[in-house]
Amino acid sequence: MRDRDDELCLCFHVTRRKVENFLRVERPRRVSQISECFGAGTGCGWCRPFLQKLFDAYAAGREAEFPDAAAYAAQRADYRQKKKEEERAAAALEEGPQEEGP
Repeated sequence: MRDRDDELCLCFHVTRRKVENFLRVERPRRVSQISECFGAGTGCGWCRPFLQKLFDAYAAGREAEFPDAAAYAAQRADYRQKKKEEERAAAALEEGPQEEGP
């Protein structure tokens, strides 16, 4: 995601440029306030560590390093798959053991 127009929040299509401009103009005091930037970070949760990284870099006056867009999207796909598997496992535990028929 080296290009500033690559999406940082893939759920809400928020680009790195939008978040950087939000940080520059709005000067949020907490990373959670970035959610006011078109809902960034309020979807699946994948981008939250990257939003934190961008927030920290901005506060320190330095550039944040990110993977390229293709690697970022692939890592998110893995994250979402694992999250779905965890949700299925949790749902199965909540249902309890299934009774078997005769």
